Amino acid sequence: MRVTTPFDERSTAAEVVAGVDLTGRRAVVTGGSSGIGIETARALAAAGAEVTLAVRDPEAGRRSAEDLRSSTGSERVLVAPLDLADQRSVRAFVAAWEGPLHLLVNNAGVMRTPEQRTPEGWELQFATNHLGHFALATGLHPALAAAGRARVVSLSSVAHLQAPVDFDDIHFRRRAYDPGTAYAQSKTATALFAVGAQRRWADHGITVNAVHPGAILSNLTRHMDQEALNATIATGGYVFKTPEQGAATSVLAATWPRLDGMGGRYFEDCNQAHAHVDGTPGGVAAHALDPAAADRLWQTSLESLAGAV
Repeated sequence: MRVTTPFDERSTAAEVVAGVDLTGRRAVVTGGSSGIGIETARALAAAGAEVTLAVRDPEAGRRSAEDLRSSTGSERVLVAPLDLADQRSVRAFVAAWEGPLHLLVNNAGVMRTPEQRTPEGWELQFATNHLGHFALATGLHPALAAAGRARVVSLSSVAHLQAPVDFDDIHFRRRAYDPGTAYAQSKTATALFAVGAQRRWADHGITVNAVHPGAILSNLTRHMDQEALNATIATGGYVFKTPEQGAATSVLAATWPRLDGMGGRYFEDCNQAHAHVDGTPGGVAAHALDPAAADRLWQTSLESLAGAV
């Protein structure tokens, strides 16, 4: 059955988490120093969780941590370096983690970047948005399993509608590079990760879901053509959310009590998404929930990590 909640596209992260007690629970939010990441972290910290901001820029992370401590009254806001495009950095983060982990929010990402590659030759958006988070989550699996009733939230995007994963040329080695297609493919992958992880980890007490936060003006849009972005804003092509509203669906997937054990799903506007219908906005594409594609992606990702620098 489709999961529905009392919340909608106007709800904020603080409203979603109101009444939820996260005392004694530990959370990691990637990209937690700005945008919807910091608002996700703020809601979790305000509810009592210990929150680690896993960030590429530790100095920005420290400034954000001070902001969160001040606004929430919690001293349990920590900062740790993490560059998702660098597998050595991911391995270092995993190796440094001690104890159980109750909530992992795979929030960080890049969008529509010029063509760039990691030392492994991986296309940057796929490497960051999917492979970096895949390595992080699988590396932290023992900590998640040890926590009991852990949650993993994988941020996808409505852009996933534009492209499935091209398993024959994931990294654009033969086809011409297109930043929009690369982004869309990476966000299909983040949705498929939730499907694959739920199938493998449900018996370990781990619930994994994908979310689309909605359209938010943030640093994520810095590589978009400014003229096209301005035109979209002017014509109302998207209803833009505040960062607090954008964080709401992530916080719901991480904390809403009724979601225990209900994983492998895709949420938008704080509710499980309907199947996408051509010619209409939103919803989730069949290719982003396909178990066969999820299994193929899981195996492909393991093979990629095995050969990582």
